[in-house]
Amino acid sequence: MAGNKSLNAALKAKKDEFYTQMDDISAELKHYREHFRGKVVFCNCDDPYESNFFKYFALNFNSLGLKKLIATCYDGSPVMGNELLLQFDAPDAEPRKIAYKVEITEVDDYNGDGAVNLADVAYLLQNDKNVLSRLQGNGDFRSEECVELLKQADIVCTNPPFSLFREYVALLMKYGKKFLIVGGQNALKYKEVFPLIMRDKLWFGYKMGDMSFQVPDHYEPRETRYWQDETGQKWRSLGNICWFTNLDHCKRHEHMDLWKTYSSEVYPHYDSFDAINVDKVADIPCDYDGLMGVPITFMDKYCPDQFEIVGVLNHGCDSEFDLAKPTLNGKDLYSRILIRKKK
Repeated sequence: MAGNKSLNAALKAKKDEFYTQMDDISAELKHYREHFRGKVVFCNCDDPYESNFFKYFALNFNSLGLKKLIATCYDGSPVMGNELLLQFDAPDAEPRKIAYKVEITEVDDYNGDGAVNLADVAYLLQNDKNVLSRLQGNGDFRSEECVELLKQADIVCTNPPFSLFREYVALLMKYGKKFLIVGGQNALKYKEVFPLIMRDKLWFGYKMGDMSFQVPDHYEPRETRYWQDETGQKWRSLGNICWFTNLDHCKRHEHMDLWKTYSSEVYPHYDSFDAINVDKVADIPCDYDGLMGVPITFMDKYCPDQFEIVGVLNHGCDSEFDLAKPTLNGKDLYSRILIRKKK
């Protein structure tokens, strides 16, 4: 619940500067390596050199076999230039934040230490005039020039603003892009997102649950899920974070082992909808073929070869796919995903 409240508060206040850790990116991306060979990857960033997504792909450019890495900078970012402030004006001019784009087609061991590291990436950005160029606008992902860069990409990988998640997914789907992005699990209930999940055009990745994020200095302290490390860096954690993707992966095709048997006492029907309630994903009965309402965490185990997603039980009016409120004996329950087993 704390994670849900934190994410909802972030949405309301539009505090979207949650920066994903390199460890979380590496842990997820290792399951998709075969998708990236020969591909153009695009990362919308607040600042490429501050973004662990850009760093991951720049450092692994050769091992992934990328064709090209494109990243854009948003000039409204509170962290832009903290690690590497790039100079676009005359050498004696006062440094200022400017939206720019990075286009990399090769990464080499420029300092000769035998490995590609962040020092090599910094050298590339500072010295190769073909890599770095200014944007005319502010670097917003919805801008015309960023959309033109998006069109060039095969795969998009980033952590989009939580408050603009709907718009970001809609843009990716409009241009038919493959993607792997971070979001809150409750986004699956959005009327713009849930139909994509039902039609197997979008699904969850490997990680689902608690994740920690760096946040800017101006974020206020909180009583829970907040801390500062020994360097003074502020951190927030959210308990309901997951990866959304349309890249296929092995976990998506793992069947659940079902062993519970159905009984009307254990699995009652909802008050106003013909489906049984299942309180825990692990308790899905093996011998029931009708509609079942299961917790949202089911999506972490969802196998489209085993189950069909029929709709959602939330408020009963959010969309054409929100079929009823999940109530038992007059008591409202948390949202449920409606599923049925495939024959």
